[in-house]
Amino acid sequence: MKKILVTGCTGQLGRAINKEYAGSGAELVNTDVQAAEGVLALDITSIEDVLGLVRQVQPDVIINCAAHTAVDLCEQQWDSAYRINAIGARNLSIAAAEVDAKMIHVSTDYVFDGNGTRPYTEFDPVGPVSAYGKTKLEGENFVKEFVRKHFILRTAWLYGDGKNFIKTMLRLSESHSQVTVVNDQLGSPTSAAELARMIHFLEPTENYGLFHATCEGSCSWAEFAKEIFRMAGKDTVVVPVTTEEYRAANPNQASRPAYSILENYMIKLTSSFRMKDWQQALAEYMDSQKG
Repeated sequence: MKKILVTGCTGQLGRAINKEYAGSGAELVNTDVQAAEGVLALDITSIEDVLGLVRQVQPDVIINCAAHTAVDLCEQQWDSAYRINAIGARNLSIAAAEVDAKMIHVSTDYVFDGNGTRPYTEFDPVGPVSAYGKTKLEGENFVKEFVRKHFILRTAWLYGDGKNFIKTMLRLSESHSQVTVVNDQLGSPTSAAELARMIHFLEPTENYGLFHATCEGSCSWAEFAKEIFRMAGKDTVVVPVTTEEYRAANPNQASRPAYSILENYMIKLTSSFRMKDWQQALAEYMDSQKG
């Protein structure tokens, strides 16, 4: 039986991975920073802890869903962000190489500066402008350096089972007749279920390397919010504002890419796999939340 070690299993992607692999015949060894029922404690920032558990489990695959994703906090907590996003990826890659496991690492659109005018491919030059983006890029570099059998998947605007933009908008709609949302940042809303599906597609293959992994199509955050309210049957009005206007009202925010649209170039070139359109994936997510 294939054995897959999952880090960050209680996060949005970790939960989606567990749903995706349910009934697949694979044994998932779930880990997170704190132990819980069915979850082993693992501090990925400790090389001793990582090597100890990986040597014990002997996984065939490691899927790293763990990350310090609080973009604004990363600016104030550089050391913590670097330990989790970079050193954690390094430690897992070293351990994966030792036991000859495949390493699947999830990265982000924040490795780009966000000044693009066309969708970024895997071959475009990187240039992160935030602590989050910089530490995630270092994580990518460590994976490439330490383990040959690797898949790096860059995603963006991820939502799933947990705290996310959709739930924030729906919560605000309960007490606000209108909400203010940025309209000059563009990206591709991506469901954790779709990202998990792509991971499951790639994992058994030897099609190693760097992949962009976002739902097809794009929109602004304001357009995303409007679609959420439309699908939920809400009358809440979305008031579009610029990033500059939003930051004036919400100081101390980290720089965010204005243009975050990724082109899933490599997966299209090397396989028949396609991510769903963002509206279709959103509709499926909204349906899954009913009841």
